[in-house]
Amino acid sequence: MSQTPDSAVRTYIEQHRAAFLDDLAAWLRIPSVSAQPDHAPDVRRSAEWLAGKLRETGFPTAEVWETAGAPAVFAEWPSDDPEAPTVLVYGHHDVQPAAVEDGWDSDPFEPVVRENRLYARGAADDKGQVFFHTLGVRAHLAATGRTAPAVNLKLLIEGEEESGSAHFRELVEERAALLAADAVIVSDTGMWSEDTPTVCTGMRGLADCEIRLYGPDQDIHSGSFGGAVPNPATAAARLVAALHDEHARVAVPGFYDGIVELTDRERELFAELPFDEERWLRTAKSRAAHGEAGHSTLERIWARPTAEVNGIGGGYQGPGGKTIIPSSAMVKLSFRLVAGQDPDHIEKAVRDWAAEQVPAGIRHEIVFGAATRPCLTPLDHPALQSVVRAMGRAFEKPVRFTREGGSGPAADLQEVLGAPVLFLGISVPSDGWHAPNEKVELDLLLKGVETSAYLWGDLAGHWSRTP
Repeated sequence: MSQTPDSAVRTYIEQHRAAFLDDLAAWLRIPSVSAQPDHAPDVRRSAEWLAGKLRETGFPTAEVWETAGAPAVFAEWPSDDPEAPTVLVYGHHDVQPAAVEDGWDSDPFEPVVRENRLYARGAADDKGQVFFHTLGVRAHLAATGRTAPAVNLKLLIEGEEESGSAHFRELVEERAALLAADAVIVSDTGMWSEDTPTVCTGMRGLADCEIRLYGPDQDIHSGSFGGAVPNPATAAARLVAALHDEHARVAVPGFYDGIVELTDRERELFAELPFDEERWLRTAKSRAAHGEAGHSTLERIWARPTAEVNGIGGGYQGPGGKTIIPSSAMVKLSFRLVAGQDPDHIEKAVRDWAAEQVPAGIRHEIVFGAATRPCLTPLDHPALQSVVRAMGRAFEKPVRFTREGGSGPAADLQEVLGAPVLFLGISVPSDGWHAPNEKVELDLLLKGVETSAYLWGDLAGHWSRTP
């Protein structure tokens, strides 16, 4: 009796598991820390290692792409079907800084397996989740007898994600023709838990700013001048107090313009997740949930826009008292954005709002950082349904839906390439991204391989290429 495609995939993965993990360990030994200039040669070595391994995997094209910062890796493997859709996989090969003295139980760049978990910096974020596609595409070919993937498969593996993706959008814009795709798969995310496989359907965007307020030309005596001239520290406090209304909604006029509201079905799907708020609060090191009225905690962190005070300061900060009116104060704000919000509109709205709040006699300056746009994939999108089916086959469980509260460069791919962004990740919260003892669960890593093996055929069979 012949093997089913599923059993053929699993057999192939098991036969090649040891070599796959050895290769991954070799990559993890390269300390590709993009934020530290001393590791620039290692980031380049990581890119060159990956390009070589992708060529070894079978990609006819695998090359290192230069940027004004760290190099990226591009690979392409065309399908032999002229009608096949084109899929671009995004990930990153750079990692966060790590050292034993940070609290690691072992050398962060010497991978070690303990209790079926692989510990190393980058094991989950993001080398492990990039690398599972190499074995996945080989399992796909072995199980189907194909000599090329069922889709036109491209990879773009960035080298600066952990240091802000400073040159990523420029790279995508310059190489847009080569990166053109019908869908983008982002493998730089996670699942709800080991027992609850999930697919992320969106990420929030981000805008942030620093507001500086200036009053007297120098600190002045509060007895001689207090109550008679404006105080920039008081102005900063009033600015912060005016940021939200009594329902914890952002009070900046125009802030909610154009947002895509949650549907009833999406709210139902969020409610199906086994969310323990008390446990979540312990993880947050907080004592109470708080946020926009009328929304659950998951809705607040995944699907609602927010404004947060990241820092506030001004005046004397030393021991004892110093009776002054300070000459300046500052506030740092960040805004998480959801689908439908435009960072340029948000910047203008915040500037107009701040100008209204600042009293006469206080001069202010606002500086915004580089913004990240939100992205959202509709639940009924055919490519998303392929991801769900592929993951369901691998895990043999129902697949739930989440969103990510954070932000990333995925929105640049969506905006520049005009393609929907889909998220395929197998990491779980306990993997400790950016923390000491980062790890990946090996069983889940291999489920990622299996999902990747199923996905390309499912996409080709259920989704026609965009005209």
